[in-house]
Amino acid sequence: MRIIKVQDVTKLVKDSVIKINYELDNSLVSLIQKAKNTETKEISKSILEDILENQEIARKGNTPLCQDTGVVVVFLEVGMDVQLDGNIYDAINLGVKEGYAEGYLRKSVVSHPFNRINTQDNTPAIIHTTLVPGDKIKMKIASKGGGSENMSNVTMLTPADGIEGVKKLVLDTIFNSGGKPCPPIIVGIGIGGNLEKSALIAKEALLRDLNDSSPDKIIAELESELYDEINKLGVGPMGVGGQTTCLAVKINYYPMHIASLPVAINIQCHSARHTEVELWFI
Repeated sequence: MRIIKVQDVTKLVKDSVIKINYELDNSLVSLIQKAKNTETKEISKSILEDILENQEIARKGNTPLCQDTGVVVVFLEVGMDVQLDGNIYDAINLGVKEGYAEGYLRKSVVSHPFNRINTQDNTPAIIHTTLVPGDKIKMKIASKGGGSENMSNVTMLTPADGIEGVKKLVLDTIFNSGGKPCPPIIVGIGIGGNLEKSALIAKEALLRDLNDSSPDKIIAELESELYDEINKLGVGPMGVGGQTTCLAVKINYYPMHIASLPVAINIQCHSARHTEVELWFI
């Protein structure tokens, strides 16, 4: 049995939300660089150059990559042999509060859908918890901006719509979103489960390694095909046209009811900010 101090959880969350808002992952920077080198439209190439320069300024200057520093989403895995010395949800939210204050990150959370009163500390975080075997705590931590989130979509297709229906839904969603999600984008797609499960696994798909592909052959082929088709839409960087609309497509799936084909499309802007951390202190 491992005893984990919740104050260590708080510190890890605090440090993580600051870091991900200041620094893009190197694999993402490489994909943007590759897109810049292959983009043929001058204004589109210029925008990609600006994105690369912006991330370098943020990294060197310890400043936010974007004014929208997002809502914090945490996928929390707790080992069944872990013992905590306090409330882990309070610890995570304290880490968010401290990180957004110390890192001078914009507070973007409001407490009510209609009076829109800001909570002033970017809490509460959105936390999804899973119990797993073992004696560790793992957290996937993301800061998800509002512009790209607003262009996301959940639709209940039917089995008769099939794979072609899924493709059409994805392509229509991306095309209609235009420049609003700040492309080039990463597209997370969840297929199956039910309404809420499809949305959840679409969000998880955004946190996958940018260079991986699905272990399922059919899904891997669909990821590749959608990547090509999305980049043929001509939306381009920030919606000005060009070859680079999408940097990656990630699809997760889950078993579903015989009468249903739920599909969720979660769109991520080019400033994809997330990390994965573990705790196993005694």
